[in-house]
Amino acid sequence: MKTIKSFLKITIPLGVGVFFIYLTYNSTSDEERKLILEYIQKADSKIILISVFFGILSHLSRAYRWKFLLAPLGYKPRLINSILAVLIAYISNLGIPRSGEIFRATSLSTYEDIPFEKAFGTIVAERLVDLMILLAFILIALSLQFDLFWGILQEKSISLNELGIGIAALILSYFVLKNRFAKSENALVLKIKNFISGLAEGIMSLQTMPKKGAFIFHTLFIWSMYLAMFYVIKWTVPETASLGLNAILPAFVIGGLAISATNGGIGIYPFSVALVLATFGVSNESGLAFGWIMWTSQTMMIIIFGSLSFFVLPLVNRQKKSESS
Repeated sequence: MKTIKSFLKITIPLGVGVFFIYLTYNSTSDEERKLILEYIQKADSKIILISVFFGILSHLSRAYRWKFLLAPLGYKPRLINSILAVLIAYISNLGIPRSGEIFRATSLSTYEDIPFEKAFGTIVAERLVDLMILLAFILIALSLQFDLFWGILQEKSISLNELGIGIAALILSYFVLKNRFAKSENALVLKIKNFISGLAEGIMSLQTMPKKGAFIFHTLFIWSMYLAMFYVIKWTVPETASLGLNAILPAFVIGGLAISATNGGIGIYPFSVALVLATFGVSNESGLAFGWIMWTSQTMMIIIFGSLSFFVLPLVNRQKKSESS
């Protein structure tokens, strides 16, 4: 049963990605596909390298920011281990969506003697912070293109009353389950409680970390790099070169939301980006070229550096293990 679940976790997102690749292929003519390929082939490699450079800076900053969360718990991992663990996390997500956080915590737990649940708790904490930043980007995108998004909601016939009832039901369910969970003395439940306690300690490190200003700076820097690596790609396709932030930001937000739906956003990322850019008058082939250039460049960077990290991590810790044995 466990093997089947693991298999489905990999194949379902991958299947979704393949479906969107098929959808993209099916919705374009031979001439349009040739034009997309031509745009990709003619893309300025210097601009792509600048985008990749911004991506690398964001990963390095994320690894360094992690140290601020671990410090209040009494742990000071080596920066190289933090960097390699982050890169391993990204390449893991390409294979199994949302598995990166587990691999990242496991890597640091193995080589820095940090309890897994505490390392994982800090990752959850930083993900909550990143979620807040993403929500801020969504709000900014909504304010810049309110009429566009409101039209989409009306087209989908989304009822605000139904949405409110759904949220209320979730909140009520949470409090009911929390009360029953707190009173249970079941052995399995107690293990879960201990695990959650470790997670909570990691999350609470946000309140007790000594360098909040530095943490905020790196958080803003990470997301600035995310936006910058997306923004510069507009100059690789002639039709998107003149786009302003009012068009780039919604595409960036939708792409960011779509990327976790499949293995690293394969298939769905370029499709989603092209869909948003189309609302700003960008042709389907130019939008798809933009999306594929962005996705391919960043994915190749993750594959190269992530693969190297799997081999380098044990090597850089070999001396430490020999000294402790």
